[in-house]
Amino acid sequence: MLCATLALLSAGPARAQEPAAAQPTAGEATYVVFIGGREVGREQVSVARTSSGWRITSTGQLVAPVSLTTHSFELTYAPDWQPLELKISAKLQEREIGLATTFGLTTAVSEITQNGVTNTKTDQITARTVVLPNNFYAGYEALAVRLASSKVGDELPVYVAPQAEILLSVKAVADETFQTAGGTVTARRFTVMFQNPGGPLDAEIMVDDRNRFARADLAGGNLSIARQDLADVSTRQQTLRNPTDVDVRIPAAGFTLAGVITTPAAQGRQRHPTIVLVAGSGPIDRDSTVAGIPLFAQLAGQLAEQGYVVLRYDKRGVGQSGGRIETVTLQDYADDANAAVRFVSRRRDVDNRRIAVAGHSEGASVAMLLGREKRVAALVLMSAMGTTGRELVLEQQQYLLNVAKVPEPERSGKVDLQEKILEAAVDEDGWEALPAEVRPLVDTPWYRSLLTFNPAEIMPRVRQPVLILQGGLDTQVPPHHAEKLAEIARARRNAPPVEVKLFPSLNHLLAPAETGHVAEYATLKEKAISPEVAKAIAEWLPSAVR
Repeated sequence: MLCATLALLSAGPARAQEPAAAQPTAGEATYVVFIGGREVGREQVSVARTSSGWRITSTGQLVAPVSLTTHSFELTYAPDWQPLELKISAKLQEREIGLATTFGLTTAVSEITQNGVTNTKTDQITARTVVLPNNFYAGYEALAVRLASSKVGDELPVYVAPQAEILLSVKAVADETFQTAGGTVTARRFTVMFQNPGGPLDAEIMVDDRNRFARADLAGGNLSIARQDLADVSTRQQTLRNPTDVDVRIPAAGFTLAGVITTPAAQGRQRHPTIVLVAGSGPIDRDSTVAGIPLFAQLAGQLAEQGYVVLRYDKRGVGQSGGRIETVTLQDYADDANAAVRFVSRRRDVDNRRIAVAGHSEGASVAMLLGREKRVAALVLMSAMGTTGRELVLEQQQYLLNVAKVPEPERSGKVDLQEKILEAAVDEDGWEALPAEVRPLVDTPWYRSLLTFNPAEIMPRVRQPVLILQGGLDTQVPPHHAEKLAEIARARRNAPPVEVKLFPSLNHLLAPAETGHVAEYATLKEKAISPEVAKAIAEWLPSAVR
């Protein structure tokens, strides 16, 4: 969960290490844009080789709340990927806009036209900068080319036209394979960080084996741009597969969820205690893959070794799961989790008196909403927030401002803006006083339900025993949230057992870490959830659920 104000901001000229550029395969592609998991538009992109280098063109449309129509986008590069010229003609919120930028080796001269008025602006840039104007995603084709030959530690200059230049640093690189309706796609996932003065912005960029842009996930997964073949519901990332994994289809509210059941190796005819795993925020698949770590696939395998049946599933509208998420809320995700509980309760190898729900991060909030379900015997809350979502977002912003060492009065201005954004998101009013680019990221039913979620109101209705697991190095949901949540849980009338387990050296992902910073995820020495997590769950459940 990231605060909404971490957009690409102005910065001074950047210096960068310069890996040699790869060469892409020319051709066309369609990209699908998602905000908060909801499809908001498409962009048709062409990459062509010319006598003077490379030409990237596109047209497209983003619907409300963005309301952007791209009449034409043309970006040209020299053979060595030195930018030459950028031309954009578009309509934004019913206003015609235009941008014409000419690039020298170290300068960018832009003519910006709005409402019939043209202004000129000159920026200092670095040679071979990557041009990425906001909301026009064809520019990511050039970024893909530059990343294709990059390695961990490399830095690239990025010109956010027509604002200024920032640095992009490569934190991790991983090879991945996807199975699509048209066949297998091999790609490399680059975990990167845009070094903004207002705080770092983490992103994951996928580049296929033709050096073409395949997918980008930014703002904590709230903004995603995916090539059409990778955005299709039938596409699924191929990651860790446990020996006893079996694919299943789970009936939900008018659609099916795609999932995996992991069982103990030596089942026999015994009925086993069972755990349903609920993933965190964003377009998360059944394996809960974050920074290349398949958290739930690993956890499921570890719990199966302890004698548990484990169910995990693609969130609705993700991977191979059906369902639409334009109006999804935390309660809708709870309904999906409840459907998963109903599904496993009917299996012959499941002891339906011993079914627990284990949620991670946002998934822990979803799990709490199942507190009155009789089929659920226990809750495991991992990296769970103990305050309202609104309070947590403001806390996260303060942390990021501290990390970035943002001085006053700039800090106060950013906090004030964040509070206005959250107020507008909750009240569904006041957007006219806020930057237009912010609204698409936060004006969604999901974000509204997250901000208004309050454990102090939900927990008193939870009837089950509760196990709270918390990483001591968690910087996204700090440890005091576990203490607050436990306090609320113990205050319940006739309170069932509550236990808190703090792992001092684990981060928000419950993986071993040194600092716990989000920027560290990509460089973790151990790309795995700690086995201590499965051990704690397996040791607690038998005593909590008899």
